[in-house]
Amino acid sequence: MKLIASTFLAVVTATALLLSLPTRAEEPVPQLRVSGEAEAAIAPDMALMQLTVTREGQTARAALDANSAAMAEVIKAMRKGGVDERDLQTSNFSIQPRYVYPKPRNEQPPKIVGYTVRNSLTVRVRELADLGELLDRSVTLGVNEGGSVRFTNDDPGTALSEARAAAMKNALAKAQTLAQAAGVELGDILEITEQAHSPQPRPYMAERAMLASAADAVPIAAGENSYRVVVHVSVAIDQ
Repeated sequence: MKLIASTFLAVVTATALLLSLPTRAEEPVPQLRVSGEAEAAIAPDMALMQLTVTREGQTARAALDANSAAMAEVIKAMRKGGVDERDLQTSNFSIQPRYVYPKPRNEQPPKIVGYTVRNSLTVRVRELADLGELLDRSVTLGVNEGGSVRFTNDDPGTALSEARAAAMKNALAKAQTLAQAAGVELGDILEITEQAHSPQPRPYMAERAMLASAADAVPIAAGENSYRVVVHVSVAIDQ
């Protein structure tokens, strides 16, 4: 029994010593790091329109009532123009006092002389053919600030997939060129990371729409949206 116990103790001790020995660090894998990029352009199928109604009054109530009446007409017109309820969203609302500062300022406190109320509405327009008319109508009904338009796509998935494939092809072509120049062979792909970039906003400031006397619909040019993808690839080098 003592012999068995001693043998067991020796095995446990040897195992503990083996586990405590420092392990050899893995050698880094020689690799090549490259980046590839590509773009895919498609026509926009949706627009985001920012409309703001600003009204002033001697009291906050007067300014608010005037603003609310004008914005109610704008929202009503958007609905009548075919915009769904889900595509209308209040994006900003504020009530700010207007001050007059006596001279010199350090002698008397500023005096409130009125109030300014701003109410902003974000409108998602899915029928681009209606965009110019909606802009023009909104100004007629009381919009007097903003008027910016950003064109986008409801589902850019296909364009992004095309850009990803082209960016990956571009990266691998770079890797192959560098490997041939260095006289080495490429091995397995070790890592792939992606950076997707949405199209840059192309604001259209509706200057003509800001004129209440405009008789025709605001002219609109949608152009194209370009979706850019950058991929970073690490490829092992066979030695």
